[in-house]
Amino acid sequence: MSSSESAQPAFDPMQLKAALKAFKKRLKLTQLDDQSRIGRGPMSGGRPSGIVAITPPDQYPQEVWDELTRQGKLRRVSTGMYNLGQS
Repeated sequence: MSSSESAQPAFDPMQLKAALKAFKKRLKLTQLDDQSRIGRGPMSGGRPSGIVAITPPDQYPQEVWDELTRQGKLRRVSTGMYNLGQS
């Protein structure tokens, strides 16, 4: 085992996929919740959500979110806030 292998923890691809799926679901639900906020007319067309970044679900350790960021699937926006990457 080389030193680079021991420095980088190996993540199960299924765990990373599940974490990304959970992130996308939470982002979508947060955006839908923002769009359906009371205070808009029931007959209005609504407006798009302004939410683009969220705190990731806490079911997964921080290292999983760091790995997804390293892979470019997520982007760190500010402390503890992420949004979807370009891929």
